[in-house]
Amino acid sequence: MQSANANTQITVTVRHEDVTESLRNYATKKIQGLHLDYPKIIEAKAILDVLKNRHHAEIILFCANHIVIDASSDSKDMYTSIDETIAKIARRMRKYKTRLLKKQRANRGKDTIRHLDEKVYASDFLDNLNDEEDATHDPDPMIIHRESYRLRTMVKEDAIMALELSDKPFIVYNNERRNVTQILYRRNDGDYAIIEP
Repeated sequence: MQSANANTQITVTVRHEDVTESLRNYATKKIQGLHLDYPKIIEAKAILDVLKNRHHAEIILFCANHIVIDASSDSKDMYTSIDETIAKIARRMRKYKTRLLKKQRANRGKDTIRHLDEKVYASDFLDNLNDEEDATHDPDPMIIHRESYRLRTMVKEDAIMALELSDKPFIVYNNERRNVTQILYRRNDGDYAIIEP
């Protein structure tokens, strides 16, 4: 799960007032503090404006999957306006993640019935199998379950999110940036690892 948005480009613009370094740092830290794993923030713009007695803060997030989230609020203090706007954006980001989770759950229920090849064995099959093992003859391996898998093209970050939302222990995908097939899985220590066949 992503704990921060790495290398997010953040632009802070102040209108009708001189920009102070503390105000710019406050807005930047608040935007960097959005610790949700979906949607991933690519770029952020904060527009801070002073109009008569009100301080207006507007924040626009450009996220992965062509998602744009914007919110604004007014108050008598710029710091309060920034806090209220960040709270609105966090709610909207959670709403996008909830929608994605609902969509994943709805799609998961459609393909729950899997048809397996049925094999009927004679009642003495296990006895014969044990006799063969005693004769140092290993039984032929059988395919117990066959499952079709759609190979999707995505970036590593989207593959991590898909693994988080899936109940499978790994995910196979084509890396969009490097154009190679990769297997992503979660290690025992909680980190992720990638295998390239």
